[in-house]
Amino acid sequence: MLPLVARQLRTRAPALAFARRANGVHGMRHSQRNHHCVTAKSAYITAPSEKDPYQYQVGFGNRFASEAVPGTLPAGQNSPQKVNYDLYAEALTGTSFVAPRADSKTAWLYRIRPSVAHKGFTPLPDNPDLEANFSPSNPHVHVSATQLAWHPFDIPASSTPTDFVAGLKTLCGAGNPTLREGTAFHIYAANTSMENKAFCNNDGHMLLLPQQGRLDIQTEFGKMMVRPGEIVVLQRGMRSKIAFPDGPSRGYVKEIWGSHFELPELGPLGSHGLANARDFETPVAAFEVDQSPWDIVYKVGGKLFNCKQEHTPFDVVAWHGNYVPYKYALEKFTNVGSISKDHIDPSIFCVLTAKSKIPNHALSELLIFSPRWDVASHTFRPPFYHRNSATEFMGLIYGVYGGRSDGFEPGGASYETGFCPHGVSYEEWKMASESELQPMRVHEGTMAFMFESSLQLPLTDYAMKRSGKLHEHEPKMWDDLKAHFLNHLDDVNATLRSAGLPEVERKKTV
Repeated sequence: MLPLVARQLRTRAPALAFARRANGVHGMRHSQRNHHCVTAKSAYITAPSEKDPYQYQVGFGNRFASEAVPGTLPAGQNSPQKVNYDLYAEALTGTSFVAPRADSKTAWLYRIRPSVAHKGFTPLPDNPDLEANFSPSNPHVHVSATQLAWHPFDIPASSTPTDFVAGLKTLCGAGNPTLREGTAFHIYAANTSMENKAFCNNDGHMLLLPQQGRLDIQTEFGKMMVRPGEIVVLQRGMRSKIAFPDGPSRGYVKEIWGSHFELPELGPLGSHGLANARDFETPVAAFEVDQSPWDIVYKVGGKLFNCKQEHTPFDVVAWHGNYVPYKYALEKFTNVGSISKDHIDPSIFCVLTAKSKIPNHALSELLIFSPRWDVASHTFRPPFYHRNSATEFMGLIYGVYGGRSDGFEPGGASYETGFCPHGVSYEEWKMASESELQPMRVHEGTMAFMFESSLQLPLTDYAMKRSGKLHEHEPKMWDDLKAHFLNHLDDVNATLRSAGLPEVERKKTV
C-alpha cells in the first residue's frame, strides 16, 4: 500500500485542494540557468524553515512514494508499456534480486531521460589523497600502535577552486570496495559548489557529517539541506550535486562497502529510544527541465571516471521505493544511561550501525556524545580506562570535548586502533574521583561523534604525511596516574595476615 500522501495526490481531489490552500501552490517553478525546477508540496510532510527550504517524508526504511506531477506514478505496476507523459521507467536496486523481502532495497524512478543516455566514460587523473586499497601490501597505507590526533583540517584558499569531489581526503580504512567488504573514513574541505556536475559513488554508501557550512544536496529523489549537527546518507549508486550555500565548508565522510546502515536493536529499551525512526527524513520528488551539458563523476574501485551527457541527471518526476537518501538531526537523539550506578557501555550512544560478515562485530557504527544528564551515584562518571576490540575514530562538530587530547577541536580528529589503551587525563581522573556527585549536565553545547569498527584501520599517506595536521596524543597527560596502591601496603599486608595469606613484598629495583 502506498503512503497516504501519494494516494491523496493521485485519487483524492478534496485532499489535494486542501494541500494547495495550505501551501499556496502544488508545484513551485523557478527559472535558473534557463531550466526549471518543479517541487511537490503537501500538507502531510515536513514544513520548510529559514535554514532548510525543502520538505521531507519521515521514517527510516519505509517504502516511500513521491510524485512532483500528480498522476505520474503508475498504478498497480512498476513498468507499464507507456508511462504517463512519455517518461522512462528506471529501476535502482541496492540489494540482490533474490534478497529476502525484509532486506530488499529497491526504487523505481520515472524520469525525463534515462541514465543510459550518455556519451561514455573517461578515466580521470588519480587523486593521491583518495584511497580505497587498505591491504598491507599497499605502500601508501600505514599502521599505528599509538593514539593519534589531527588539528582541524585546512579549507583550500579561494585562489584554488575546490568542489566536494576534489576536496575529499582519505584518512584511514580497511578492506577494498572490489571485495564488497570494508570501510573508509574521509574528510572533505572545499570552497566551490558544483554547477553542471554530479557525483556518484558506485563503491559504497556515504554518511556525511558537515562541520562547517551547510550542504545543499540535489539528488535524483529530491533536494536536501544538511547543516552541522545533521547527518545525511547517500546510498551506493545514487547521483548527487553538492553546493555550499554558506561558503567554504568542511566535514567528515564515512564510507562503507558491502553492508547497509541500520538502526541498532533496542533490546530491553523496548520500542523507542536512541535514534527514533520517525526522525529520519527523505526528500520529496523534484525535477529539472534542463538539456544542457553535464558531467557525472563516478567512483568505481576507488578510481574516478567522468561521464558526459546532454541532460541533467535530476529529471526524476516521480519515484517510489525504500532505497533512498535520508538525513537525521543528531540533536533529536534520545540519550539513555544509568540512573543508579556505573558507566554504561558506549553502545547506548549508537545512532546507526552496519553489520560485518562476522556475527556481533560491526563493520562500522556511528556514536554521538551530546548534551545529557549524568546522575549516577558512587560512580566514576567519565569513560573508564579501557582497551576495546574496536578501532575508534572520533571527530568534533561543535563545542568542547574535554579529556581527549590537546588540540581536539571542531574540524579535527583522533584515532585509537583496537586494544590501544586509552582514557581520560590525570586531571579528569582526579576531578571525577574526588568531586561531590550531584546531578549534572554534560557535553552542554557540544556534538562529538565516534566511528567504531571491528576492523583494523590502516592510515593513509595523507593522514600520516601530507595533511600537516598530525600530532600524537601527549602521553604525559597520564604521567601522574601513579601507583597510589603502594601508599596502602601496610594496611594491605595487615588484611592479608588476618586472612592467613602471604604478605606483599615491595620489589627492589637496582
